[in-house]
Amino acid sequence: MMSSGFLAMVLLVAGVIVLFKTVRMVPQGYEWTVERFGKYTHTLDPGLHFLIPIIYGVGRKVNMMEQVLDVPSQEVITKDNAVVRVDGVVFFQVLDAAKAAYEVATLEVAMIALVQTNIRTVIGSMDLDESLSNRERINAQLLNVVDHATNPWGIKVTRIEIRDIQPPRDLVDSMARQMKAERDRRAVILEAEGHRSSEILRAEGDKQAAILQAEGQKEAAFREAEARERLAEAEAKATQMVSEAIANGDVQAINYFVAQKYVEAFKELATAPNQKFVLMPMEASGVIGSIAGIAELAREALSDQQRKAGAPRQPPPKLGA
Repeated sequence: MMSSGFLAMVLLVAGVIVLFKTVRMVPQGYEWTVERFGKYTHTLDPGLHFLIPIIYGVGRKVNMMEQVLDVPSQEVITKDNAVVRVDGVVFFQVLDAAKAAYEVATLEVAMIALVQTNIRTVIGSMDLDESLSNRERINAQLLNVVDHATNPWGIKVTRIEIRDIQPPRDLVDSMARQMKAERDRRAVILEAEGHRSSEILRAEGDKQAAILQAEGQKEAAFREAEARERLAEAEAKATQMVSEAIANGDVQAINYFVAQKYVEAFKELATAPNQKFVLMPMEASGVIGSIAGIAELAREALSDQQRKAGAPRQPPPKLGA
C-alpha cells in the first residue's frame, strides 16, 4: 500500500516536471533559443510554446530590448602626448538572438573591450584641444567602427557617447591661465580699438565743426561785403544826385549833404560803447547854416510843385517859425 502511494507521488511529480518542460511562455522583449540534444534548432518568439521534453530544451534567453552598457574610465594618450581619462556609454540592441548567443561568448565584456580599444585609437589620433572640442566627431567615428565590428554578433549599436574627458590637474590649471591671458589680451585689444574709434570720431567732429565754421565765416563775409557794396552804391548815388544838383546851380544841395553827414558822425560819436564820453567843439553857426540850407531846399521844392500845379506861390516858411 505504501509502495503504491509512493509510486503515485513520484509519477505526479514527474508529470508536473514534464508539463513545465513542455509548456514554455516567452515574455515580451525576450527571445529564447531552442536546442535539440545541445544543438541550436530555432528561436522562440514572445508568447506560449510547446516543446518535447528531453529531446528539446531552452538554450539562451536573450534580451531583445535596447540596452545601455557603461564603459569604464581609462587613461588615453593624445597625439600631443597629453594623458586624459575618458569614459562613456554604449546603447545597443540585439537583432539576431542566435548570433548574439552563439557567435560570442560574453557579449558585454567583448563590447566593452571593443569600445575601449577604439576610444584609444580615435582620441590618440587627435590633439588635446581637438579631442576636447570635437566630441561629436569622436562619437561618430566610434559608432561607425564599433557598429561594423559587432555586426557579425547580431547586434546594432545605436549610439556611443563620450561621457567625460578629464585632462590632468596641472594641465587644467595651465589651460585656465592660458584662457585668462587670452581674455585679457582681447580686452586690451577691444579697449584700444574703442579708444581709436573714439579719437577718430572726435577728429571727424572737429573737422566738420571747422568746416561749418569756415563756411559760416565765408557766408558772413560775403553778406558783409554785399552790404558794404549796397551801401557804397547808395552813397555813390546820393553823391551823384548832389553833384547834379550843384551842377544845375543849386548850391544849397551841398549844405544838405554836409549837414546830413555831420549829424550822422555826431550820432555815432554819442552812441559809442566807450565808457568815457568826449565832447568835441562844434560851431553853432555851421549847424545853423546847414539847417538853413535844408530849409532853403525845402522852400525851393515847394515852389516848384506849386508852379507846376498852377497854384499861386506861397511865401516860403521862415526858419524857426
